[in-house]
Amino acid sequence: MKINPEVFDAIKNNKPVVALESTIISHGMPYPKNVACALEVENVIRENGAIPATIGIINGEPIIGMTNDEIEEFGKRKGIIKCSRRDLPIIISEKEWGATTVSATMILANLAGIEFFVTGGIGGVHRGAQETFDISADLDELGRTNVTVICAGPKAILDLNLTMEYLETKGVPVLAYNSDKLPAFFTRTSDLNVDYNVKNPAEIASIVKNKRDYKLDGGVLVCNPIPEDYSMDPNYINKEIDKAIDEMNKLGIKGKEETPFLLSKIVELTNGKSLEANIKLILNNAALGAKAAIEYCKLRG
Repeated sequence: MKINPEVFDAIKNNKPVVALESTIISHGMPYPKNVACALEVENVIRENGAIPATIGIINGEPIIGMTNDEIEEFGKRKGIIKCSRRDLPIIISEKEWGATTVSATMILANLAGIEFFVTGGIGGVHRGAQETFDISADLDELGRTNVTVICAGPKAILDLNLTMEYLETKGVPVLAYNSDKLPAFFTRTSDLNVDYNVKNPAEIASIVKNKRDYKLDGGVLVCNPIPEDYSMDPNYINKEIDKAIDEMNKLGIKGKEETPFLLSKIVELTNGKSLEANIKLILNNAALGAKAAIEYCKLRG
């Protein structure tokens, strides 16, 4: 595992570090918007006092803290493999390029000693999972790996109710930032309650530290609502999601190709509005993740 010297120094000296995934670069947005977004997220983390560590796999080597040039190559390169827990040993053994999902990023961040990880939205229980058993590996990872994930809620394409039930079964605390309700990625709220409404970054840090001190293994999920100016109308976006799911089912798209197809299709159906919302919510999460990481370092002394 190759750790960027700046990131290594920060981990060693109890400075705030925030991990970032690479699937959003290779599978989440078109080039060059993907690279511009990735670098902007890193800048927001720096502006808020923490050090970014974008994680990916290059020629079979996990990189903790990719350089700007590596991020650029990730954005342009075709055929990068979307990498979850099950894929990690294969990608590493075969010396492939791998874009880390939420679960793979959590694993590598944890191995490197990074507590906080910022993403857009987590995977979860897909609609119709009662028949398909299609459940993202992100949820099991949150149940076992000691990383705090800051997101805008589970992706809106999912069955949010079943996702929350699954997280409860796995013992994952689900916190919402200044809200009693679960944010639903493109929208600020849903009809689902969360475990706790956290009011500031220090409160997040305290909860995480107590979970670690008491050896309560597993992740913490912090759901940060999308900024109000970019929150989409629930009726409108849910209608477009239903259309995208219908087309996906007609085309027979399954497995790890589902989420990239759906997000891309929704961008098309909303004339790019969902992509703009996606970028804004990630930047919003980056600022909160940096602030929480700073408070956590203070508590650790």
